[in-house]
Parts: sequence; C-alpha cells; structure tokens
Amino acid sequence: MKQVKWAVAAFCLLIGAACQNDDVAPDGPVTINSDFKTNTDGWAAEITDYPLDQKDILEFQSGHKALPAPLDSSKKAFMVSSHNRPDDLFMFLKKKVTGLRPNQTYKVSFEVELASKYANNSAGIGGSPGNSVFLKAGASTIEPKSVKEDNEYRLNIPKGNQAEDSDTVPVLGTIGAGDDVTQYKLIQRKTEKPITVKANDAGELWLLVGTDSGFEGVTTLYYNKIKVVIE
Repeated sequence: MKQVKWAVAAFCLLIGAACQNDDVAPDGPVTINSDFKTNTDGWAAEITDYPLDQKDILEFQSGHKALPAPLDSSKKAFMVSSHNRPDDLFMFLKKKVTGLRPNQTYKVSFEVELASKYANNSAGIGGSPGNSVFLKAGASTIEPKSVKEDNEYRLNIPKGNQAEDSDTVPVLGTIGAGDDVTQYKLIQRKTEKPITVKANDAGELWLLVGTDSGFEGVTTLYYNKIKVVIE
C-alpha cells in the first residue's frame, strides 16, 4: 500500500513539474526568423530625427510589397522609403519579443538581408546613396519610438549618429550593394559581436533594424529577411 502511495505522489509531482515548465521561459536560445513571405511578422515601420516642420515633406512610405525587378517579384518583403530632407533621417523597423525571463541579461545577434540598388561608389547630395546610409540593428528594454524634443523628433534610445553606433545599436555596415550597381540586388549584413541587453520586468525586449542616412535624397529599401538570436 505504501508503494502505491509513493507512486501516486511521484506521479503528481511529475505532472506538476511538467505543468510548471509550460509557463517558464526557455533556457536555450530564442531564434526569430522573419522572411516576410506572407506578412510583416509583427514588425512596424517608423521614422525619426527630423524637424517638426518637415514631417509632411519626408515622403515616408512602408508596407508589405513585392520585391522589385530584377528580383523575384512573386516574393514579398517589407518595403520602406523616405526622402532625407533633414540630412539625418533614421528610418527603422521594430518588433516586440515576449516570453523571456524577466530581468535576465541576454546576448542578441542579427542577420539582415535586404534589397538595395545603391552603389558603393555612387555620389549624391550630402553624401553617397550607398556609402552614406548606414544600416543599424539593436535591442532595447523599452519600445524604440520617435519622441518630440524641442523642435525636433528624436529616437528615445541611444543609437549614435550616422556612422557612429551605441552600445545597444551597432552599425552593421552601409547599404552599398557593390560598385557601379544600378539595379536592386540582395545584400547581407550582420552584427560583428552580440549585443548585451536586459529583458524588462515582464520578460520583454524590443528589436530594432534601421538606416541612418547622410544622403539627402530618396532611399527605398526592401527587407527580405531578418534573423535574430537571443541567448
């Protein structure tokens, strides 16, 4: 009889542990693969770093669009486009991640694939359309967003200015697609080392991918894939 009681108790403990494990954040790496084939996968687009009086002339557009020619137009990507009139425009995507361990420190790595038609050796107003537009990626405890500061809109987390980076938003490279490029092609960029960031009290992080532009013209990009590893 005692053996039966011990067996029942052990079974209850086992079931209880299994139920608890369903509610616990994973100990291993969390991998996010956004390929934008069917939707934007929770990413949202925004712009910042511009004077208040220029908001209506930035020609900002974004959406789930077909890849441009000569790429495979049967496939879709996340398109973003704007006119950098203030010479310092930051155009970015952001995504919220949940289910992490509250207040735990994580290492975050990015791999980004996007379509660009801007040549490394191109010239333009204010700078090169290819080599003066810097791709950045990062992670934050709080939601990255454009906030009003005096007579300008600025990002509410540190990201550095153009070629400069910050501790949590490094530069991955430029959007230059090669010398003498005139048509869209897919390019890949990634973080050189993981970003260290702490999840908030609710076990959440925000991801950020964007371009910091010194080229005073129109930039139109298509994000094809974003892979993020959180561990």
